[in-house]
Amino acid sequence: MEKFNPETLLALEGSFLKVPMEQLKRSTKPHKDLDRELAKASLIVKDLCQQADKGTFDVKSAYENLEAIGKKLECLKRKLNEANEEEKKHISRGRQRLDHLIELTKIKNTNDPEFKKWNEKRIDRILVDYLLREGFSDTAELLASEYEIGALVDIELFTQARAIEQALRGRNLFGQNFGATSCTEALKWCNENKSNLRKINSTLEFNLRVQEFIELCRANKKEEAIDYSKKHFKTYLDTSKKDSPQGSIRRHDSLKLKTRSDPLLAQFLQMMGTLAFPPNTTCPPYKALYDPSRWEALIEQFRADFYALNSLPSQPLLNVTLQAGLSALKTPMCYQHDNKNINCPVCSPDTLGILAQDLPMSHHVNSTIVCRISGKIMNENNPPMALPNGYVYSHDALNEMSSKNNGKITCPRTGEVFSFLQLKKVFIS
Repeated sequence: MEKFNPETLLALEGSFLKVPMEQLKRSTKPHKDLDRELAKASLIVKDLCQQADKGTFDVKSAYENLEAIGKKLECLKRKLNEANEEEKKHISRGRQRLDHLIELTKIKNTNDPEFKKWNEKRIDRILVDYLLREGFSDTAELLASEYEIGALVDIELFTQARAIEQALRGRNLFGQNFGATSCTEALKWCNENKSNLRKINSTLEFNLRVQEFIELCRANKKEEAIDYSKKHFKTYLDTSKKDSPQGSIRRHDSLKLKTRSDPLLAQFLQMMGTLAFPPNTTCPPYKALYDPSRWEALIEQFRADFYALNSLPSQPLLNVTLQAGLSALKTPMCYQHDNKNINCPVCSPDTLGILAQDLPMSHHVNSTIVCRISGKIMNENNPPMALPNGYVYSHDALNEMSSKNNGKITCPRTGEVFSFLQLKKVFIS
């Protein structure tokens, strides 16, 4: 019976519960809108009552005002009903996830059939998470549907993110090209999450605006670009004649920048410089601004902010769990060609070995000797045997080799041939 500590598994499940809670918090926005609209309606009604008291009451105007209030409240009622449905969905999802984690705490040991069942479900949702992050949405949905784990994964969330990423790439949700790249969807998302993005000091909206400005310059629409900058970069452009207390920079066109300390100031100045440079410029700073690779940088920034706002880990849980396992197996021997273990995933340079490259070495208090031929551990039941040339392999592997070759053994490293009778048992102190 192998006991285990559930906390070791639950340590990686923080975001599993946080995601539906974050979505639940955002679904309460219509309630705030209702409070604001009710306050406005109250003021209007109060004003109408005062007009009636003073004898200045206008029936037509009052009717129009009350009709407008009625329409707004009807609209809010519809939004509230939708929000209530969303809230119920997120609460149900959170409850199912909590129940899934509670199941683990009731399991006493790893031999329990319930542990195997729970672990299989966990692996399924980890795979779905990985597929969603890599853009294989259809496969992820099929897997989630087949194993009935829809409430335990975030398909809708990743679908929303993918739609915005595809728009930034100039593709639709199905990956088909539909024309020019677009910041519209990403800017809409920024507007919906403005307060939360401000809390994490995100510069995504600024960079999206810069990109739209650059695209106008690329299309040689200089006047539109200038109008765009005046509309969306008011923080950096000041047409007044008063000096800023932080020390503004006066330019020949009488436009003034509000502050020298703003970290985005240099980017804004460089952006404005694109008005003087064509898209095929060889000037390094402006050539970089026109570089199409900026779109990929925007996608990476959007993804990072999207994950942060929704409490999603920056790496797939599959990578995290694999790295945890690989770090326990990684030893200096994994990078010595002559000592690699055929069964060790870290020793494989083309697959999991790549994922383990930046991981620390594991610390072993007691060493184990592994046979290079079979990959099995050598112990009292499978003792190490030394060939006359000094190389050591396991008894079982050498015995199997000799039985297939008339009692002869070929050293895998040197190619020398020996008799099984020449082997000597090795004792390790």
